[in-house]
Order: sequence, then C-alpha cells, then structure tokens
Amino acid sequence: MKTNHLSAKEWGERIILAILFIASAAFILIVFTPWGDGPKLGRIDDYLAKISVSIFLLAAALLVRKSRRFEKYWQLLFALFIMTMAVSLDLVFGRYMRSYLGVTDATPAGWALPKLNECFVVVSVIIIFTLLSGGSLGSIYIQKGNLKLGLVIGFTTFFIFVAGAIPMASLFNAQNLSFARIIPWIPWILIFVLANGTLEELLFRGLFLRKLEPFFGKFLSSFLIAFVFTGLHYWVSYTADQRLFIAVTFPLALALGYIMQKTDSVWGSILLHAGMDIPIMLGIFSNLS
Repeated sequence: MKTNHLSAKEWGERIILAILFIASAAFILIVFTPWGDGPKLGRIDDYLAKISVSIFLLAAALLVRKSRRFEKYWQLLFALFIMTMAVSLDLVFGRYMRSYLGVTDATPAGWALPKLNECFVVVSVIIIFTLLSGGSLGSIYIQKGNLKLGLVIGFTTFFIFVAGAIPMASLFNAQNLSFARIIPWIPWILIFVLANGTLEELLFRGLFLRKLEPFFGKFLSSFLIAFVFTGLHYWVSYTADQRLFIAVTFPLALALGYIMQKTDSVWGSILLHAGMDIPIMLGIFSNLS
C-alpha cells in the first residue's frame, strides 16, 4: 500500500496499529510461549490465561469482521488468534513428550524430536485455522510462487552457512568441534533446523506478512515482523555475544521477509532460516554431556 499521501489521521492509525501488533505478538510469544523455562504463571492459571486470550482474540476478530469501519482489521486479529492457539497447543503437546514419554534435551535426538513435534503442531494449527477462516494456503505463502528462484536462494544460502558453520559456531559457545564428532549429529541437526525453519517462517512471516501489507506496504510489514522476531531472541542463552547475535539477527530477519515476498513462497526463507540455525545447533550439541 502506498503511504506517501496519507493524512495525519491515517498516519496516526498506522502508528497505533503497529504498536498494537508488536505489543500483542510479543505478549503472546513471551507470556504464553512454549520456549524457555516453562509458563510464566502457575499451570492452572496458565491454561486459563491461554483460553481467555484465545477467546478474546477470536471474539474480537469475528466482531470486527461484521463492522464496516473495522472489517479490514479482522484478518490480522484472527492471525493473532491463530498464533495464540499454535503456541498454546505446542506447549501442551511439548509437555506430553517431556512428562509422559521421558524425552529430555540431554541428547541430539532429544532436541530434534520435540522440535519435529513442535513443527507438526504449529504448522497444522496455522493451516487448519487459515482454511477455516476462508483463507488459502497461498495467503500464508505455502505455494509454488517463483519456485526456481526460491530454491536457488535457499540452497545457496543454506550451503554458505554449512560451509561456515564450524567457525560461526564459536559465537554459540561451541567446544571441541571436529568432523568426526559432528557426523553422528547430522541427521538430528537437519531434522531440527528444517523443522524450526518451517514453523518459525510460517508463525511469523507466513502468518502476518500479507495481513500487514495493506496497511504498511512490503518493507514496513517485514520490518515490524523482524522487530518482533529479533526481540523474541533477545533473551536466548546459547550465544557468547548477545549484542552481536542481535545485530546479525535483525538484518537476517529482514532478508527472510524479503525472500518470501520476492519469491511469493515460503521455501527459500525456510532453507535460509535452516542454514542460520546450523551453527547454533553445533554449539548446543557440543556442550551436551
């Protein structure tokens, strides 16, 4: 959307919408996240809060959809509802794997298999609720698009990260890395990074890019999502240099959005994202007992 001739009132609405989007997405991801040290509230209160927020967002989206004045916002509200459902169910099923199946993070398999489960849950929720809302898979970039360009960009950047993975792993506290030690990890690394790349690209850019673009245009939409995405990674504990990590993460997040918009599909962004995660996983796996 061209914003060169917006009135002061329209600019004000865009600014308020940007703030509300950042605050809402951050609230959902930080307070109700399945990642980290567990729920921020007690278990019962945590479930009640998730249900309450989900009901509120769903009701707000459906009410706004019936309003002539605010109908244009309903898909964005519904996408926030989808995000809440995705991270909530991810936490529920993640707890099941840890509590009842005895999966721990003491081995590479213990990292890869829960991530694969997480990918299945999050992607399933996003696809199912997108289709129920009347949206198409193309609305979340699950489509062919410019497949050739997406795969060329994706595989090229993926292998660049593969080639530099060992030296880059030093940023993530890697210890005693050698090819002989890495080889048994390769299947688990591939499972983890591809699953994580898929779920995060759909949960962030796939779910929100097209919903934000009518209000902010392509670049600002990608910028807002990159801001939320980078902010979520601010508290990670697997990097040796937090400032450098954040400084690199933000432009890479912008690149992920650009690739998705340029190729009109998710595939190139997934492969780049997966490549980005390889040095991180080398650092994590090298420190497992």
